[in-house]
Amino acid sequence: MGAWWTWSENFDAPLVFYLTEQEKDIFGQGDSFLPCIEKHSHTLIQLEPWFTATGHTQVTVVGQPKARPWLMNMVQYLGHQDSHCQAQGLEMLQHVWSQPLTKEDLAFSFIACPDIMLLSWQP
Repeated sequence: MGAWWTWSENFDAPLVFYLTEQEKDIFGQGDSFLPCIEKHSHTLIQLEPWFTATGHTQVTVVGQPKARPWLMNMVQYLGHQDSHCQAQGLEMLQHVWSQPLTKEDLAFSFIACPDIMLLSWQP
């Protein structure tokens, strides 16, 4: 089995979403945490600032198919208004900053957060 970037299916259907203020919290000042997130999630993440009044950044993620929704789930939790969801998102973020995601990390189950259905991560 080769490196993740040698498998064409890891580049199918990129995940694209937009961030506003969260970018620095997730990727660090000057995107200093971006390389470790990419390495630990086996993804390639491209950040493109959009020149809008709200300062959106377009985030494009390619890589292992299970890692993409895991990262999106983390971002949704971090941006959620519910403090429990935010705490879970922060735990996920600190996890991917510090160590590679495992198959167990990428196992999902659905839970209901106030006003939204999100995937749940169990550390």
